Amino acid sequence: MTDDPSENPVVLLVEDDGLLLMEASDTLAEAGFTVLEAPHADKALTMLEGRDDVGVLMTDVDMPQGSMDGFALARLVSRRWPEIPVLVVSGMGFPGPHDLPEGARFISKPYQPSALVRTLRAVVSAA
Repeated sequence: MTDDPSENPVVLLVEDDGLLLMEASDTLAEAGFTVLEAPHADKALTMLEGRDDVGVLMTDVDMPQGSMDGFALARLVSRRWPEIPVLVVSGMGFPGPHDLPEGARFISKPYQPSALVRTLRAVVSAA
């Protein structure tokens, strides 16, 4: 674990399943990340508009609440906040050719906590 904010930036975690949100949030917090939680894309966008410290977005794909899924959120965040790297997760299959914005990473659920932390750090360091 490190105190370097560039290695452990603020993570905006967007997940509609309360248990998965809690598990991922706990995993990332234990790895040294500061975690902001949003249950759907609309809440995530409100948070992004009100904060300037978000360093990475991690979003689920399938979110019945809100006005868009995680792919649409990822593309929007990449356009509006190109400095924020994006990690998309899903248990519903793999992304199609135009689902992910350029530079975004994808991991499928279920994932190992260590794989989540490793992938998130790789997303941040590649940005």
